[in-house]
Amino acid sequence: MSQLLQQHQRAGFVGRQRELSLFTGNFAVPPEDPGHRFVFHVRGMAGVGKTTLVRRLEEAAREHGALTAYADETAHDVPAVMAAISGCLDRQGHPLKALDRRLAAYHRSRHEAELAALAAPEEGPPGGAAVPPGPPGGAPGVPAGPSAGSLAAAQAGLIGVGMLPVVGAFAGGVDPALVARGADRLRASLGPRSRSRAADDTRLALDPVPVLAPLLVAELNRVAGSVPWIALFLDTYERTGPVLDTWLPDLIAGERYGPLPGNTVLTLAGRDRLDPGRWARLSHAVRDLPLEPFTEPETRHLLTARGVVDEPVVQDVLRLSGGLPVLVSTLAQHPGEPNSAGATAVDRFLRWEDDPARRAAALACALPRRLNEDVFAVAVPGGTDPAELYGWLRTLPFVGERDDHAQYHDVVRAPMLRLQRTGSPQRWREAHTRLADAYAAWAAAAGRGVAAYERWEHEDWRALRLEELYHRLCADPRTAVEDAVRDGIGACHEGPVQARRWARTLAEAGEDTGDAAAHRLGAACLEALDDPARSVVGVLDLLVAGARADDRAYALTSRGRALHDAGRYDEALADFDRAIGLGASARAYTGRALAHRARGDFDRALEDHDRAVEAAVTPVRPLAHRGETYRRTGRYAEALADLDRVVALDPAWVWPRASRAQVRHALGRPAEALADLDIALSLDPDHRWSRVRRAQVRRALGDVAGALRDLDHARALAPADPWILGERGEALRASGRHADAVAAYTRALDLDPGYAWALGSRALAHEALGDTAEALADLDRALAMDPRYVWAAEQRERIATAAALAGSNAEPGPNNEQNPT
Repeated sequence: MSQLLQQHQRAGFVGRQRELSLFTGNFAVPPEDPGHRFVFHVRGMAGVGKTTLVRRLEEAAREHGALTAYADETAHDVPAVMAAISGCLDRQGHPLKALDRRLAAYHRSRHEAELAALAAPEEGPPGGAAVPPGPPGGAPGVPAGPSAGSLAAAQAGLIGVGMLPVVGAFAGGVDPALVARGADRLRASLGPRSRSRAADDTRLALDPVPVLAPLLVAELNRVAGSVPWIALFLDTYERTGPVLDTWLPDLIAGERYGPLPGNTVLTLAGRDRLDPGRWARLSHAVRDLPLEPFTEPETRHLLTARGVVDEPVVQDVLRLSGGLPVLVSTLAQHPGEPNSAGATAVDRFLRWEDDPARRAAALACALPRRLNEDVFAVAVPGGTDPAELYGWLRTLPFVGERDDHAQYHDVVRAPMLRLQRTGSPQRWREAHTRLADAYAAWAAAAGRGVAAYERWEHEDWRALRLEELYHRLCADPRTAVEDAVRDGIGACHEGPVQARRWARTLAEAGEDTGDAAAHRLGAACLEALDDPARSVVGVLDLLVAGARADDRAYALTSRGRALHDAGRYDEALADFDRAIGLGASARAYTGRALAHRARGDFDRALEDHDRAVEAAVTPVRPLAHRGETYRRTGRYAEALADLDRVVALDPAWVWPRASRAQVRHALGRPAEALADLDIALSLDPDHRWSRVRRAQVRRALGDVAGALRDLDHARALAPADPWILGERGEALRASGRHADAVAAYTRALDLDPGYAWALGSRALAHEALGDTAEALADLDRALAMDPRYVWAAEQRERIATAAALAGSNAEPGPNNEQNPT
């Protein structure tokens, strides 16, 4: 039956034969042929039939044996797009299991990684070198500018802007010096030399693309050999493009994440041309497919195929549709009788049905942005058979199907909204209030048992809350805008992707309800998010200014956290001070403590940590942060006491347990550290940070084989992570496999040319192989990158002295002193 239904659907597809032929003809051109195209771009105005064509192209790809995957704007960031692709391929019998495991770990650890980002220290360089004082009047211990290595790497494009947590992984062009400073700061806390307790998961949460994209590429290469083609389709690109455009061209180019299989074809569909700044280098690989409204002959062809041949009716459809396929298709299905010249498409939509219940349902269901049977029952109360009526609604030509919901086409929905808003403002308010109340109840159920300030971290609650917000704004924009500001603060706390979803909700509600204030605020926030120099901090600037008195402390605390993440510690401290002055909260005290710690003022940091613990209703998070600060200061007994309490209160929380393992290891209790890491990995087997730390503990206990097994597991999860390769070099060097160690360090340096620690360790491996010149060259490079790298300076002096003595017939042996990590 499904095959027959697809045949009927294909038989009813009219028009766009040129575009279909270009797409299908591409499968006859081998990928190595210069005439083959790897990317198709379907573009055109709303209602021109982009989604219909994309779905037909997907069917055509399957007819040519392709595995296919489809995603639209509901996949709102890069990990969500990867999850959509994986889900589609899984349903066709080709699961991407390694990617799925890492995506699951990403979602599980997102919250704890956010906490770890706040907890990330500004520690000194490896080897215990002191950090020189900052500039006069500046923050002590904060370097005045980026390191030479990071600046060079940023200028070469080797460090992504995802290293800046406030800018995010998908921002536009940023000053390389800004990226380099952010890379220095985050690498110190999150990178390969890190002593932070959750560096791996934090790095994944703050910049997931470099971790996940190589896995996606590897998995696609694995399945590509078993199918003729892989065809990926990304619809509504006008909405997702701002997020995906800095990732997708790199993915296709194959230089950053590894080469995609040659039998992959990507199709994008959106309203606008592709950004030439992003896509110019791939122009030879892209086939542009611009869609125009149907010509009169094409419109007549479609009407004839639908049995509409009466000339007055045809003329009426031509006038009402403007050639937009979605309207032509709708009016062809229910042409009715031709009426006056002033008739609109909405008039015709509401005239098809004699059944008043169906007419009312078609109009009422334009109000929600997304539909399922539960939403339908709220939008159309009192129906005798809501399931049957909803099933009928889903057959209408302007109602599209998404993965978990249906929705009206914008071209049809917009005039229906205007008709209802202007026709009966009272019914408009009542209907939107009813929908808002329903979403509020569903959100309350989804957020049950979750603290109010944590709810924005949960996608189920977040999606329901945004729909409630939309309907509140439509029902009463003047009062709802104030509540929307508080929601915006929470969304900003989760980063630029969620802030953008919130701002778009505000702007859409303002447009649909005709409220200038809501639309203006939403548009201003979207504009800030499009500016890499402003991003989330820019949105919070607007929200702090517009927050009511009881929300101002919350807004200031969130902006302080964003400023802290951007390395703007003085400004962050000022915001936390103001927030605390408006009313003490554990979050504000913790934020200020972390800002003090970032400046090297550990005494004041611990004072604020104490206040946060006292102010917290549930002190788990403040205790975890205080334990981390104790660990940073070397006060391991106090750190252990706090982390013991955290583990007792929340034994399933992975990173505090892993952090406690690090403290135990520092206290000379490696067996207990190993036990903690074993439990952490039993809770999350793919927690890479714990894997690598367990490898270090096993190496310290003499279990080099066990260390290598852990590193192999970690490397399977993230084949392009230089930290793992560097640690693998350490384990190989400890086992006497110096040539293999050199290869591992070299691969790490290929991935991160600014990785000075790997140069220091490779120098020792070269020395063990008797290659003194290479050892000294590596140490010279490391010191050029980081002149404060004291350990490297000591090793260089030792090796140079030994070489001089060897020239005087001395017989030095290799030094196996461990490079401090």
